[in-house]
Amino acid sequence: MTAVTPVLPEASQGRAPRKGPTTAALASRRRGRLEPWLYLAPAFIVLIALLGYPIFQLINVSLYDYRQAQVSGKAPLKFVGLENYQKLFADPQFWTVLGNTVVFATACVVFTLLVGSSLAVLATRLRPWVRSVLFVVSLGAWATPAVTGSAVWLFLFEPTLGLVNKTLVAIGLTQFQGYSWTYDKWSAFGLVASEVVWCSFPFVLVTVYAGIQAIPTEVIEAARIDGASMPRIARSIMLPMLRPIVIVVTIQSIIWNFKIFSQIYIMTNGGGIAGQNLVLNVYGYQQAFAASLYGLGSALGVIMTALLMVITLVYLRILKRTGEAL
Repeated sequence: MTAVTPVLPEASQGRAPRKGPTTAALASRRRGRLEPWLYLAPAFIVLIALLGYPIFQLINVSLYDYRQAQVSGKAPLKFVGLENYQKLFADPQFWTVLGNTVVFATACVVFTLLVGSSLAVLATRLRPWVRSVLFVVSLGAWATPAVTGSAVWLFLFEPTLGLVNKTLVAIGLTQFQGYSWTYDKWSAFGLVASEVVWCSFPFVLVTVYAGIQAIPTEVIEAARIDGASMPRIARSIMLPMLRPIVIVVTIQSIIWNFKIFSQIYIMTNGGGIAGQNLVLNVYGYQQAFAASLYGLGSALGVIMTALLMVITLVYLRILKRTGEAL
């Protein structure tokens, strides 16, 4: 008998047999997808433990009429839903404070970036020992606690004994004799912003300087050989290569300055005259602890957290759009 060899359909039509993914390949692909999450799992667990429960409690308290009577147990908790949020959004002072916070944080971010970036560029052109002195002095300002820095800044700008007013009067500006920098709304904000910039620019200085040092010297030398001026090199070569670093320091500066509390509270004595220098953090503190409206203060905390999360998401979106690895 002659054995009959079966003919496969693909072979009979002159096509190669299709090769589907094997079970081992599928399992390997699944493991590849899960592997990053396994590495991130410990960090997620720590974040949930440290942040998840407090945020949950913050949201929970914001949904109740929670005052000193409820804290002491003399009155039952009363669920009010979104009433605390409605009160805030209907309060003109909340929108004024929000506007103050946005303007103040924007000014601090802009001047921090300008001062830090300018000094970073200057540091690349200084002698090594001069650059070392610059970094030591700058890091000293960065390491100064916010409370100490605010007290020193207030003493420098004290109306009668402050060095700044004495110097201005000595050069002929007699209108600064006994001038109070914290009386007017915008001069008080300017005073606080100057202290914030003073203690924040070293971070930008160190980060941008490290980014400049990472730029290959061959690229800059090639541009110089081609006849490009230094401003053109900075605009067309250095800035695009420093863009990821600039994005990082900008977003971090926004978050830090949006959460300013100590400098405003100390230098304006709790928010200025009639609350003219209030920002969201100080306003929330006043509502939660000074007025014992813990539910309303928690609602402010939730709003601030949501705003900062939006800023973070914008940051991640920008990174994705520019093609940087997340």
